[in-house]
Amino acid sequence: MTMKIETATDGQTVVLRLVGSIESMYLDELQAEVRRYRLPLVLDLDQVTLVDVGVVRFLIACEAEGIELLRCAPYIRSGCVRTGVGRSDANNDHDGRAYAAGWLR
Repeated sequence: MTMKIETATDGQTVVLRLVGSIESMYLDELQAEVRRYRLPLVLDLDQVTLVDVGVVRFLIACEAEGIELLRCAPYIRSGCVRTGVGRSDANNDHDGRAYAAGWLR
């Protein structure tokens, strides 16, 4: 299964429910969807089955920008902790595109 994005809102907060396997090749699509909405924004990761390191870095940047990660699987959360914010190699994915804090501006 590839990535799927479902959108829900209560009128104030937008929840993007991510479903399936999320790989770096989907980051442009995911980033465009995130940019479409203002904060408060929530990424619901309950149905995410797999992510790669580029996606972990993207999620770190999302949190740094104030986006909540809801129901984040322990393996994803531990990847976020291991990758860390501020490390020079955590600022680019495998294609060299920047996903560091500040990309939403």
